[in-house]
Amino acid sequence: MTDESRPKGPQGSGNRGQGGSGKNDRARSGQSRDGGKRGDRKSSGQNGRSSGSGDRRSDSKAGGSDKRNRDPRQGDKGKPAQRGGKTAGSRPAAQTGESAPKLPDRITADQLDREVRRELETLPRSLAETVARHLVMAGELLDEDPETAYEHATYARRKASRVSAVREASGVAAYRAGKWQEALSDLRAARRMSGQNSFLALLADCERGLGRPERALEFCADPQAQQLDVADRVELRIVAAGARTDLGQSEAALIELQIPELKERRARPWVARLFYAYADALLAVGRNKDARDYFAHASAVDREGVTDADERLAALEGLELVDSGDGLLWSDAEEDPETGDSDSGEDEASPDERS
Repeated sequence: MTDESRPKGPQGSGNRGQGGSGKNDRARSGQSRDGGKRGDRKSSGQNGRSSGSGDRRSDSKAGGSDKRNRDPRQGDKGKPAQRGGKTAGSRPAAQTGESAPKLPDRITADQLDREVRRELETLPRSLAETVARHLVMAGELLDEDPETAYEHATYARRKASRVSAVREASGVAAYRAGKWQEALSDLRAARRMSGQNSFLALLADCERGLGRPERALEFCADPQAQQLDVADRVELRIVAAGARTDLGQSEAALIELQIPELKERRARPWVARLFYAYADALLAVGRNKDARDYFAHASAVDREGVTDADERLAALEGLELVDSGDGLLWSDAEEDPETGDSDSGEDEASPDERS
């Protein structure tokens, strides 16, 4: 197993998802990043950012700085850790005087990324192993069971609160569980301890979750944002657009997203989220035809299924999606008489050159 494939604890803002997913990967109520009501869209099991012109998923998984932008899971996600009494296949909780979430035997410390394990070397060996295993479990459960992931990450934080990677993991797990104030506190600490700025979009979005869009915009205007990689910069603009929408500034939200990356043609999660967020912003100002085009662009580049662009596009077209067993099809899709396959369109999006 290479280090790149190892779980690294819950992943953070680097791999957002982190962004305009439309899959309500947040657990909050009230306004979502797309400016709509949070919680008003079909859940994707990713309790973190919802979609649209202010949605960061994204894809945010605890623990991601610029060096730790990782998928915490490998292969199968595994089953949620069992709670309660002693169960087969689980090791007993560490003898620390307090209850710990149960860990399956298959979860081992060496599954954690080497860089994070190195940070844990400041701890006693047995404690470092315990913390590492809980970080691995948190990363594995983050999408399917964010509340239990939060329990594991919080336990790790209680044991190793002075380790930046642990505070990062705890902060992002709290974020994915919709605990905005706690996430804000931990991510601020992680940023201070590590010197990393890749948490900016998460921090800004926590302020949105707390009903403070003006403070969210302060994070979005942080000069350090210029040092972020392109995916993180885009995610920050998506959050800024959502904050503008929260303030009732629909035109300003649209302007936040009029960036050179709208001309991007590669199939990347952050590209799909940007197109999706822009489509939502266009809808908000009554440009329905343009919105339809950008939902189509988002669908074309969304190879990982981070958005519900197909469903939004179908709704605008007055169509319905049908689950064929091999994937979703338009209800009026025509089959190729030679192959029986439906025309799925071009492989790449061709967004217009409007910026």
